[in-house]
Amino acid sequence: MKIIFLLILVSLIIALGFLGAFFWAVKSGQYDDDYTPSVRILFDDEPKNNE
Repeated sequence: MKIIFLLILVSLIIALGFLGAFFWAVKSGQYDDDYTPSVRILFDDEPKNNE
């Protein structure tokens, strides 16, 4: 029975770690713009004039 409590405790610690990492990623702006990178390749770059 002790091992079940230990496994539950360890899994809660790991889950809280992942939750903290997710909140840190959201706070640092990781998920701000998810549309532009997927269509950036479709936009043509302006040709450079090297005269």
